[in-house]
Amino acid sequence: MAEFTTGEAVALELPLARIPSRAGAFLLDLVLQLFLAFSLVYVGILVLSAADADSAWFAVLGVVTIVTVLVGYPVCSETVSRGRSLGKAAFGLRVVRADAGPIDFRHALTRGLAGAMVDFWMLGAFGAVAVITSLCSAQGRRVGDVLAGTVVVHTRQAMPRPALAAAPPWLSGWATQLDPAAVSDELAAAMRQYLSRLGTLTPPAQHHLGTALVEAVCRAMRCAPPTGYPPYHVLGAVLARRQQLSRH
Repeated sequence: MAEFTTGEAVALELPLARIPSRAGAFLLDLVLQLFLAFSLVYVGILVLSAADADSAWFAVLGVVTIVTVLVGYPVCSETVSRGRSLGKAAFGLRVVRADAGPIDFRHALTRGLAGAMVDFWMLGAFGAVAVITSLCSAQGRRVGDVLAGTVVVHTRQAMPRPALAAAPPWLSGWATQLDPAAVSDELAAAMRQYLSRLGTLTPPAQHHLGTALVEAVCRAMRCAPPTGYPPYHVLGAVLARRQQLSRH
């Protein structure tokens, strides 16, 4: 766990992603990148051969393929999904800012360039630099994370109870659009009880009761529940928004 201070000066603890899970996500992304590279080269060769292009165009194809695969893939995927490449999504990881907020294109570009040049490929000795810097960092940050001001966290591990007072960073944008005035005090009490008892419930009970509460809460607020997140993340975000509005 690591403590973050959000933009609203709220202390928030999040589970850090360490080398094993990050390595698994990296290897899955690497497989996808190799497939992307093969596809680009195959299509490019067909097009250039049909056009009877000279060798200079094949050199351009190689450069474009390398840049697209090593930089374009991580930058585009992390920008579009706000911190999740396909490999990170499969392993339940997400890149967040140092204040636990969602990243944008600037952060993704810095991480992508640093990954291609320092952490993994050009100077990274096939990931040795990334591993060494992660081991030396209390928050498991590689060079790209340090330069971009980001941290990689788990999104599937249970958040500790004190963190439930603040919305998970990956749901903060969704939570700011909510108007939880329609959530009754009884329903809010049921949400708090569920979150406080989360550690004592079996996984099936957590999912069944949490899903029922999420559906009831979103039905009351007349909004669609966010997909791909465990119920306790959604309920924690709603409660945090409710508490925030009650203080104003």
